Amino acid sequence: MKKALYEQSYAAFTDLLKEERKKAGLTQAQLAKKLRRPQSYVSKYERGDRRLDVIEFLEIARVIGVDPTVFLKNLI
Repeated sequence: MKKALYEQSYAAFTDLLKEERKKAGLTQAQLAKKLRRPQSYVSKYERGDRRLDVIEFLEIARVIGVDPTVFLKNLI
């Protein structure tokens, strides 16, 4: 897989995650508090400065009220 394609795919992932956070009516700070993480954690993964592993993604999806399966289908 080419790096540029990988970067575009990850950017689409983080953009959709950010969109879902906003749909849930949460700011980065509010989401971070619910995750028991600093606000910078949310900011960094939304900007693509930090990559999420699958366990972190599932935790975020749960907190924002998104079905991970549906989320990933919308990503494709």
